[in-house]
Amino acid sequence: MALTDAQCKNAKPKEKPYRLFDSGGLYLQVMPNGSKYWRYKYIYLKKEKLLAIGTYPFFSLKEAREKRDEAKKLLVSGIEPSTAIQEKRRKAVIDATKTFKVVALEWHNNQLERWSKTYAAEVLNRLEKDLFPELERDNVDAIDAPRLLEALRKVEKRGALDIARRLRQISGQVFLYGIQTGKCKNNPAADLTGALKTRTVKHFNAIEPNEIPELLDALEKNNARLFNRTRRAIKLSLFTFVRPTELREAVWTEINFEKSEWRIAAERMKSRVEHIVPLSKQALEVLKEQKEETGDWETQYVFPSTVKISEPMSDNTIRKALQNLGFKDRMTAHGFRALARTAIREELDYEPDIIEAQLAHKPSGALGAAYDRAKFLKKRVKMMQDWSNYIDRLIEENKKKVISVNF
Repeated sequence: MALTDAQCKNAKPKEKPYRLFDSGGLYLQVMPNGSKYWRYKYIYLKKEKLLAIGTYPFFSLKEAREKRDEAKKLLVSGIEPSTAIQEKRRKAVIDATKTFKVVALEWHNNQLERWSKTYAAEVLNRLEKDLFPELERDNVDAIDAPRLLEALRKVEKRGALDIARRLRQISGQVFLYGIQTGKCKNNPAADLTGALKTRTVKHFNAIEPNEIPELLDALEKNNARLFNRTRRAIKLSLFTFVRPTELREAVWTEINFEKSEWRIAAERMKSRVEHIVPLSKQALEVLKEQKEETGDWETQYVFPSTVKISEPMSDNTIRKALQNLGFKDRMTAHGFRALARTAIREELDYEPDIIEAQLAHKPSGALGAAYDRAKFLKKRVKMMQDWSNYIDRLIEENKKKVISVNF
């Protein structure tokens, strides 16, 4: 006789477990603690088997019967129900490790040793803000080009074209990692070439070499009333053309006055490789002046914040200083790199690979890659001094012009 909902509901616990049988091998087992479990008894390969369906009332009588019938269909097809369910659960566990978010975080974690902390945080922020909300639960192997494009289009719609392009690159690396680890078979990002909107590339504003005297003259007159350390930071940017973050987060332990070099720690570099900056006499003079100002404060930063010396200079300090000096829309903190790159190549006639090595860029060509292993250090030492001397010559020539005009 089949069970009723009322019987299931009203079954009371006894001193020992007991069973309430339904039909077709299904029964409800009532435990002494009051718990009730659905079980399905069947025969497979002449052996009695038991399938655990779930608890009552989480599974109603109707739902338990449906599960029993599903198991019977498997038996008819020659499939053992318990094994099939275990395999389904195993697949679900594996699939849970193949979601876009899980694969992306695994890929990101594998890059940490070669990325700077700043860059790693930037990539993670982009994933969390723009891709995870759209794709985090999707199986990485089920995401096709239209699905990825749909997520990237939402970034495009808010006008963030550069970010959308960057997200395509990031997602492409995630899918490539997925392929390498057997979590997916295709890279849909590769199929989106040309699918995203583009804008005209806008480079960082930078003055021309002949405008360097104007900038240094403005620094000298200091009508903008800048802090001395800010003025020195701008001068050192000009002499060394390191990245703005590398400059403002510089620490004194990286500076070697005896060897005339600045070794930027690997963890602060985008490439996660230690970078050597040969220091010209002019650059050393700036650093010595800065050391005299900050040495007594026992601060680790070469250019500490004017508000809190235990913290580095703000990332907006140099930008605002250049604006206040009258160079708004003409020069940026990052512009010193473009200025040096162009001037050293055109005016000092140094090979691009040497310049790119000093910029901490990957050199082009097989020959450049081979020389990169030696880091062109001797040639870079000479180049950095030549660059500083070139700046001094520009200043002297400008003074002569001013005297000539006044005369």
